[in-house]
Amino acid sequence: MLFRHEPIIFSGSTVGDVAAVRAFYAARDYRTAFTGADCERRMPAMVQAISLATTHGLNPQHYHADVLSTQNACDPTNELLAADAWLRLAQHLHAGSIDPRTVEPDWTAERPALDRGTLLEQALTSDSLAAGLNALAPQDGYYKALQRALVQWRELQARGEWPQLDDGPTLRRGDADARVPQIRARLAIEGFQADAVAEPTLFDAELERQVKRYQTAAHLDVDGAVGRETLAELRRTPAERVAQIRANLERWRWLPDTLGERHIRVNIAHFQLEARAGGKIERVHRIIVGKQLRRTPSFSANMRYIVVNPWWEVPRRLAVEDKLPLFQRDPEAFARLGFRAVGADNIEVDPAGIDWNAFTKRNFPYRLRQQPGRENALGEVKLMFPNRHDVYLHDTPGRTLFERSRRNFSSGCMRTEFPLELAAWALSDNSNWPLERLTTVAAGEVETTIRLKTPLPVHVQYLTAVVDEGEVRFVYDLYQRDAALIDAMGLGATQGR
Repeated sequence: MLFRHEPIIFSGSTVGDVAAVRAFYAARDYRTAFTGADCERRMPAMVQAISLATTHGLNPQHYHADVLSTQNACDPTNELLAADAWLRLAQHLHAGSIDPRTVEPDWTAERPALDRGTLLEQALTSDSLAAGLNALAPQDGYYKALQRALVQWRELQARGEWPQLDDGPTLRRGDADARVPQIRARLAIEGFQADAVAEPTLFDAELERQVKRYQTAAHLDVDGAVGRETLAELRRTPAERVAQIRANLERWRWLPDTLGERHIRVNIAHFQLEARAGGKIERVHRIIVGKQLRRTPSFSANMRYIVVNPWWEVPRRLAVEDKLPLFQRDPEAFARLGFRAVGADNIEVDPAGIDWNAFTKRNFPYRLRQQPGRENALGEVKLMFPNRHDVYLHDTPGRTLFERSRRNFSSGCMRTEFPLELAAWALSDNSNWPLERLTTVAAGEVETTIRLKTPLPVHVQYLTAVVDEGEVRFVYDLYQRDAALIDAMGLGATQGR
């Protein structure tokens, strides 16, 4: 009953979440929770609960593990630290240990609210301090696969045996080099096993094939040569991979509590979309994402309608940076590609009277639109989930680009292969719009808007550790976002544990 009749003295240097701790003890009339008569039972349980942070890629030392695990743990001065540890860890497991906007300014998915004080009280009453925390972490199979991979890569790190790859010029098929056995050994660790050869230093056809497989899996340029970029990926150490997995676990904790019974997941770094229902993947689509200077943001939104044969309202930035220079070089492209120019009075302007060379990006007076048709930048269909980024999914006339391993060619929106099939899946609760009807409508040139009966959640993520059939592999950090997140979490590559 230590705190019943006196306010708690809070120390900002030791208690991390003063407001949450204060609210918790105020709600229980300042009665002790950890260091009273039940300390011999509760404090060890609390230490065990904190240790589980490791399995989620978090550091137990951030939750007072060093103090609470000592012989003096039941000292009354540790009361607040124990509560602070549980409350902060609960928040971090549930919604992330850092604010995503500090490393990804475009992030718009809301961090879920949590009544941590009530949950801690329930965990104390039911002697479920550890279980109560674990229940707050994401339960998705992807997250659990990342946790398993974290264990595996920590074991590799602890072993201390890792192939060293020396510097040197690009290696190609036909080269003989002392680094070739190093590359073979490194590829084999991740399942890209090249058969042994009589000349172990020879870069043969089989090794080239395995290098291409590795490059394809990692979304590197697939040339079969071990150049600067491929070598850099092969030289990643277990400690670096541990830090990378921990960063991707953190990204998962930023997502909403419930992704939706039916929902779409887009992984920007993986160039892939998954349509899911009932916990199962029903469709997988390759996608094209934003180029380096026009990156696709991470966010969540609800798809509400689909447009077949859409007009393209060209964003101002693209109009003045892309289309104006095009029309200055090739004025006939305006009509050939089906564009229209609209003046400030919303009246369409006769292109014959436009001198494109009279304008710059600063004084361009028109709004550009592109009519439905074969040349339309949006293709046959766009799938709309309104968001402040004005980013959505759509078709493309440039479908050969889907064959590329690294597909960052757009201006921010996501182009998807087989868009009509994806639209039919999104509309599967509406028997009026089967794929056959969508295909028939798309064969014309009349813009048709179809509203979904039930909003469909769309989660646009950026994950560089991807899960295929329960196994984790790593893809190229397209937008170089990992380093900032790793630094923000205090996860330098040498701090794998």
